[in-house]
Amino acid sequence: MTSRTVTLLDVARTAGVSKSTASDALQGSGRVAEATRDRVRAVAEELGYRPNSAARRLRRSSTGAIGLHLPQTATRLDYYMNLAFGAVARAQEEGFDVVLLAPASTVGSAGGATGPGGASGSGRATGSGGASGPVASRVDGLLVIDPEVGDNAVPGLLDAGVPVVTGERYLGPTAAPTGAVICDNAASLTALLDHVTERGARRPAVLAPAGTSAWATALRATAASWGQRHGVDVALRTVPFAATPGEAEETTLALLRADPAVDAVICAPDGAAPGVLRAAATLGRPVGPGAPRPTAGEPTPLLVASCVDGTATRSAEPPVTAVDLRPAAYGRACAELLCDILAGRTPPDTARRHAWALETRASTTAGPA
Repeated sequence: MTSRTVTLLDVARTAGVSKSTASDALQGSGRVAEATRDRVRAVAEELGYRPNSAARRLRRSSTGAIGLHLPQTATRLDYYMNLAFGAVARAQEEGFDVVLLAPASTVGSAGGATGPGGASGSGRATGSGGASGPVASRVDGLLVIDPEVGDNAVPGLLDAGVPVVTGERYLGPTAAPTGAVICDNAASLTALLDHVTERGARRPAVLAPAGTSAWATALRATAASWGQRHGVDVALRTVPFAATPGEAEETTLALLRADPAVDAVICAPDGAAPGVLRAAATLGRPVGPGAPRPTAGEPTPLLVASCVDGTATRSAEPPVTAVDLRPAAYGRACAELLCDILAGRTPPDTARRHAWALETRASTTAGPA
């Protein structure tokens, strides 16, 4: 059926079911046996069926869009841009557009939001952003990524009257989201600390992010608890949530000058690790366990790692060991959970886990990773 558009009736006839059963199977609604649902979906894929998004929206009184709220720093961080691309790609597979919400469009004040907010967009939600507010009328559901307790927009979004999926948990005292996709951030920092100590570090330091997101809170708490468990005094320094390489460099210089015994620096913010490398170069600290030490008086080598992988860590010299949080896949996972909840395929109050991977490179290894 390549000479004309494939219709829902074509799918139903080929699968040997009624049109209504085919519709329920494809939308994940109704009482359709799993085997029938799988058969209908397989037929639809084989025939190249594409649902009429406009008609489907009218039938379910849908706006055909979901909102995406990112931290204010998102526009200059690779992590959030890749996450957004992943979310958009998955939403489009379900026929949804994605609306990127700006601070003024998600908070109930005439002056807009203070603290972290969305990166771009237009419009404004008034009051608390409740079910009758503009946000709820413009979207079928919301994705709220790395929600901060200090973000004035978040309580209104969680109370907007539409399903909300958060990327990471929200730690504030307000309504819980409909669903969440979470990473084990304590485990990822633990893996980095274990790795650098296995590579010889005895006095690790962590440049942990400020702020009240679940990610930032978990990293600060883990640095302290790991040190207590291992009897190691982890040097903890707090840097901005989206610290620049310059800010990381300044913090690292002050740290290493005050505490020359530090032999490993784990930098949390996305893209900031090159600043740690510059600080090491300024102080004559060779990076990596295989770094040359011509004489006994040469400075102790420094191991460098990052809590977020990206272009900056992969292209650094030397390349920096980092945690790959798989942001595009994370964005897809958040959008998929929201789509599943909207379609009735998944119940509310669902939390899904997202996997990460440790990528070891020359900044902590003696040879090829």
